[in-house]
Amino acid sequence: MPRAATPIALTAVLAVAQIFGMAGFASFTALMPVFMPEWALSDSEAGWISGVFYAGYLGAVPVLTSLTDRIQPRRIYIAAALVTALSSLGFAFAAEGFWTALVFRALAGIGLAGTYMPGLKLLTDHVHGTDQSRMVAFYTAGFSIGSAFSLAIAGSGEEAFGWRAVFALAGLGPLIAVTILALFLPREDPRPHPPPETHVLDFRPVLRCRQAMAYVLAYTIHNFEVFAARSWLVVYFVFAQSLQPDGGKGWWNAATLAAAFTLLGVPSTIIGNEIALRFGRTRTIAAIMLVSAAVCVTVGFAPAWPYAIVVALVGLHMMTQIGESAAVTAGAIAAAPAGYRGATMAVHSTLGFSGSFLGPVAFGFALEFAGGSQTANAWIAAFAMTALVMLLGPLALRLGRTPA
Repeated sequence: MPRAATPIALTAVLAVAQIFGMAGFASFTALMPVFMPEWALSDSEAGWISGVFYAGYLGAVPVLTSLTDRIQPRRIYIAAALVTALSSLGFAFAAEGFWTALVFRALAGIGLAGTYMPGLKLLTDHVHGTDQSRMVAFYTAGFSIGSAFSLAIAGSGEEAFGWRAVFALAGLGPLIAVTILALFLPREDPRPHPPPETHVLDFRPVLRCRQAMAYVLAYTIHNFEVFAARSWLVVYFVFAQSLQPDGGKGWWNAATLAAAFTLLGVPSTIIGNEIALRFGRTRTIAAIMLVSAAVCVTVGFAPAWPYAIVVALVGLHMMTQIGESAAVTAGAIAAAPAGYRGATMAVHSTLGFSGSFLGPVAFGFALEFAGGSQTANAWIAAFAMTALVMLLGPLALRLGRTPA
């Protein structure tokens, strides 16, 4: 069986595997309007279940990604994909409420910790120079496709077969990903540096690198916005539809619409990276973050506006919130100390996905504090809070003193 030998072929293999591996990524968030009444979940409890996925990721990613400096990333990837399959299948057959959902979603986060960044490490071990930044953009774009794929499965599958079938089907995706890697992934280990002499969790060389840490902090803030908004997107659409005179008739259901809009992240992240290559990473990242903060606030005021305007604003926000993603990650990788790329990516992902964990939880608390997800003022408060956090992104880059 032929193995992926060119940068494009290798990126395609890893991106396709990632898409299938993320089949259960958004299953819970897409079905929050189902779970909240069925399990009598409060807004904050639903936020915890959404956020614990990223807590699981956060707990595992420092070890699993750092290990890629010492052992082949493909081994970590395959083992983690099997954990991901177990998490979805376990949710399908054993989840009964808040606590069991927490366990299986945390396990799903651990699975992602062993696939997303280790997959990116595997890619950057094989690809260098200008190709590296571009292939990172295409790989990270695959995350948006995987998110949309997961939302589509959840939206269509739940209506036809119920939520347990959705999670059972999602459990097959990571098994397909393992098969793809086994058939097409190169087996050689091209890592250019010997394993670090420090222990696996010694991140001091990374923490001392101001350029890398500036991008890490920007990534944390980026993820706060992305996952705060995405985790509550279906609920937001359902609320906006309830305020329309016709109930939003003539549009796709909320989960399907969210899936379609998540795909807007694919061209956005690629275009954003190309702009960054031409005009400078920090300048481009800061500009996109400021624009996204302004759009975010506007979305919070919009639920009762004509639904076509609501949909257009959400679509714009889905583009701005992801536009700097590849540029931020490529910047962290480029700034990594020699021999510590895996450790740098571990710090990047650990701190970055702390934002992914905090975003949905903080958004849920903001909704609940301001009156609950069935009130317009609560959405204004939650989106405004998210936008304020986004304003810290350009400051992080400035304090890091990274070159333009």
